[in-house]
Amino acid sequence: MVLIGDHTDYVGGLVLPMAIDLHTEVTGTPGGRSVSLRSEQFDEPVAFDLPVDDPAAVRPEWGRYVAGVAAEFDPAVGLVGSVRSTVPPGGGLSSSAALELAVALALGSEDDPLTLARRCQRAERVATGVPCGIMDQLCSASGVAGHALLIDCATEEATPVPVPEDLAVWVVESGEPRRLADSAYATRRAEAEAAAELLGPLRDATPAAIESLESAVLRRRARHVRSECDRVRWLAGALADGDLTTAGELVVDSHRSLRDDAEVSTGTLDLLVDSLLARSDVLGARLTGAGFGGTVVALCRPDADLTGAGAGGRRVRAADGARQV
Repeated sequence: MVLIGDHTDYVGGLVLPMAIDLHTEVTGTPGGRSVSLRSEQFDEPVAFDLPVDDPAAVRPEWGRYVAGVAAEFDPAVGLVGSVRSTVPPGGGLSSSAALELAVALALGSEDDPLTLARRCQRAERVATGVPCGIMDQLCSASGVAGHALLIDCATEEATPVPVPEDLAVWVVESGEPRRLADSAYATRRAEAEAAAELLGPLRDATPAAIESLESAVLRRRARHVRSECDRVRWLAGALADGDLTTAGELVVDSHRSLRDDAEVSTGTLDLLVDSLLARSDVLGARLTGAGFGGTVVALCRPDADLTGAGAGGRRVRAADGARQV
């Protein structure tokens, strides 16, 4: 789950996500030359033979992520089992990355967290065609309990940042599902990359250079990346210092940038953010994930209760990353 830093990872920017105490677990019996899994979240199971030639052709749709992982890791034997998850699909809480890592570990991966994240990122790209960055997979693989992760997506270095004990983090569902394959995610990435081709690394671009771009669209995309990377640095510092007021203000500014410059918010998300900000127990709120629907993250006072907000809220805590058990 991203505290701040959406739509910066795919151009080598800075992000500040945290692994949360929602889980995806794959259990089963290894053997044979096929993979067959049932999920509590979906009616239709997935089954396919190994090796996988075309993960994108596997059905049902959720099975493409499983097939992408199987194609990337090419296990010696298959698996028959089940998937249990408390991560809501399509909510912007990295449900696909959680599934990918759980499947990879169940198929026997012994990779270090960074290698595991890279391979699961490749698996998702092959399976869905979505040109995702590495943030979700790396956060899910490298999470540290009680900490967010400051990730430099240019170097793929992750630095733990403590989350203050007197800060309550809530995720609130908007009720508006999103699917990246059907959204303008790839378009937003292409626009940011086009701006980077003209300016160099957007995290280092000067405001004057950004405003010199002829295209108003590219100016907005570059402005978002540059300003969001600054906010990531500042939020990491505010959390380390326990400055919760500044942390909340930075989160609000992030949402405005995602709405106005990245243009990935929706009317539903904006209304939900506004309603949360009207509460005295909410310090800041923003969409989290790629946008186009999904979930809002709110930084709150310890006594906040957002259970009834939006389509339902839940307090989350920073947790360790993916593990074999």
